[in-house]
Amino acid sequence: MSSAVPPSPAAALPASVLDLAPVLPVVVVDDAADAVPLARALVAGGLPAIEVTLRTPAALEAIRAVADAVPDAVVGAGTVLTPAQVTACVEAGARFLVSPGWTETLLAAMSAAGVPFLPGVSTASEVVALLERGVREMKFFPAEAAGGTAYLKSLAGPLSGARFCPTGGIGPGTAPEYLALPNVGCVGGSWMIPADAVAAGDWARVERLAREAAALRP
Repeated sequence: MSSAVPPSPAAALPASVLDLAPVLPVVVVDDAADAVPLARALVAGGLPAIEVTLRTPAALEAIRAVADAVPDAVVGAGTVLTPAQVTACVEAGARFLVSPGWTETLLAAMSAAGVPFLPGVSTASEVVALLERGVREMKFFPAEAAGGTAYLKSLAGPLSGARFCPTGGIGPGTAPEYLALPNVGCVGGSWMIPADAVAAGDWARVERLAREAAALRP
């Protein structure tokens, strides 16, 4: 992954994505023009880390726009599936990477990219495999479908070296239960970014919901 270009020194990399805020917004951007005002609203609401998922053609442009125009945001890329996407995201300005799962090839690419990353896991064996490779921070996905808080609580004792960002099916009602667990650093979700608010450009509503999400940690 020698072609990956780390962000400039001005955009300092986070020591840990899990410690930036209790909630990591998972953003699907259909129109790159929405990316900057959306990011500003999330940051103003106390959620500086923003995961832009690679689910739309606008994703890379959105990452680049936020990296260039919103210095207080820590913009990352999610749904990263291939080494080529790793390179493209880091070159666009992503300061962290998130994958729904991992393979040896993808893990090697993310490890070489020069930015923090959260590989996805849903089983104890996957967690053990990552711990063997020196990776201690992971995405737990799909959180609710894979066992939720009960499953993560069961992992806390035997696999105490792992920390998680559970994502998938989590909302404001269940987020505090996850955040109360000792092995959870933050949760991922998109409830603070309602599609109708984005369509209407109602960034004040997004900021309000972000502020409520930022206050969810028990």
